[in-house]
Amino acid sequence: MASQEEKQAQPFTDVFDEDEAERSFLLSKPTCLIVFGKPGSGKKTLARKLAQRWQYIFIEASEVIQTNIREETEYGLKCQEFLCKGQSVSEELVTEMILQKIESPEVAHFGYVLTGFPSLSEEYMTVPQQIEKIMNLKLKPDILINIKCPDHDLCQRISGQRQHPDSGEIYQRSQWDPKVLEKHKKEKDQHEEEDEEEDEGQEEEEEEETAEDPHKKSESFHQLVQRPEDFLENAEKRIGTYKHIMLHHLEELVTEHDCRYRIEVDGSLQADHLFEKKAYVASDKNYTCCYCCFNKQDELFRALSSYNLIAPRYRWRRSRWGQACPVALKEGNIVMGNPEFAVSFLGKMYILSSQEALKTFMLNPRPYLLPPMPLPPCKVLVFGPPFSGRTTVCNVIAHKYKGKV
Repeated sequence: MASQEEKQAQPFTDVFDEDEAERSFLLSKPTCLIVFGKPGSGKKTLARKLAQRWQYIFIEASEVIQTNIREETEYGLKCQEFLCKGQSVSEELVTEMILQKIESPEVAHFGYVLTGFPSLSEEYMTVPQQIEKIMNLKLKPDILINIKCPDHDLCQRISGQRQHPDSGEIYQRSQWDPKVLEKHKKEKDQHEEEDEEEDEGQEEEEEEETAEDPHKKSESFHQLVQRPEDFLENAEKRIGTYKHIMLHHLEELVTEHDCRYRIEVDGSLQADHLFEKKAYVASDKNYTCCYCCFNKQDELFRALSSYNLIAPRYRWRRSRWGQACPVALKEGNIVMGNPEFAVSFLGKMYILSSQEALKTFMLNPRPYLLPPMPLPPCKVLVFGPPFSGRTTVCNVIAHKYKGKV
């Protein structure tokens, strides 16, 4: 009889506990990646593309330095002082900035893609110490991406790089070398001749355009210069230093890491092809990249329409916070939000009270949504004559209910 009653009750049981699923996500660790590879193998390019595609926070030494200088932080002012004196930024300062970025609120929510660390410079810490520092982080990397490329091909690629002195943009040999450009043009012309579906008029227009573009490009390419670090002998020296100092330790790290969460890619491919290959492998291996986007007010109210559902029976709707601002409520104040600063997150609507509160919430909403929130603050006033024990009572109440005196 009991089994029959259970069978009858089962169809009416909701096995999807939405609150528990949301709490589990808010407590979960964001996915973090680290990209390794020889100098010039395309680590920075790949890491930046991954960060843009999957909404990670991109962390790299030069990027962190520029951000701190632009925001005029304490670290940024120190960096600016070093650079104005013609000195390089110390390795210790760079490491501190990278670790501070990893511990920032936005990284705690979105995760990160780290590259360029550990550093070849052992001025502050040795390579094993840097690796140990990375793997002992609270948000340690989950996925290791190792870019492999033969030394000869890599040296040829680095020595073929040229920089524009005004913009600082780097061009590969395939972008500036007239011989390579002419070869690509011939291949393109042969491909166009084989294509019988194109109109003759379109072919003439394309020929005119291709005739003009190389002339315009050649004028700007005459200004390109080769950086000292891109000379062939210097490139070979950098790669040799990498293999001597770092390669052995990184191979040990990759070997010890869970094979399900390490990826090796072919560094001889172009950056775009390398990125697509990485994205394909990641999806094929069922890697989970946890990121959440916020919708501003216009997109939010469009999403609230009845035909746009996140799942059957679960619509976009107001949260338990109602019109109260989650950020103000966390600080112990009840402040009604302004619809101008409304966002949606995990299918629910949150209304913030100010632009600053909105910015804080979007950096990392987790601290403002985890239980016991939303919890209206309880404020108690204790008064009485002098020496009646007001302070003692206040401290006891605060300790009992985890409040502030």
